[in-house]
Amino acid sequence: MRSVLVLCLLLTRGLESDTQERAGQPAGTALYLQYCASCHGPDGKGSGPVASALRQLPADLTLLARRAGGHFDEATVMAVIDGRRVVGAHGPREMPVWGTVFEEERKDQPYPRYTSLLRSRVLTDYLRSLQQE
Repeated sequence: MRSVLVLCLLLTRGLESDTQERAGQPAGTALYLQYCASCHGPDGKGSGPVASALRQLPADLTLLARRAGGHFDEATVMAVIDGRRVVGAHGPREMPVWGTVFEEERKDQPYPRYTSLLRSRVLTDYLRSLQQE
């Protein structure tokens, strides 16, 4: 398990910074590609290059609203991304605790916890843009 997480992080290190958005792409695209696409795939459907190595396949992130009765529950999505608050209904957690990762990466900069929450917010907004009807 730990080796899979290390592999995920190594695979994403060379991708774009979250501060550099691709032209014409929704905010959060680069952040998503850097941290999430290795497991969830660039399209969010759960088919990233690391997915087959996981015990539980990553969620199809394009169906979050559909599975929640047509409502995109941003508070829950942010809680899952941040990961520091256990969401028991989601079962065991294989996904990294991104809130801790984001905070650690910014520990030498002002307001690392706040910046971590902002990154979770940007990812949540990006996932909203991926939702299928």
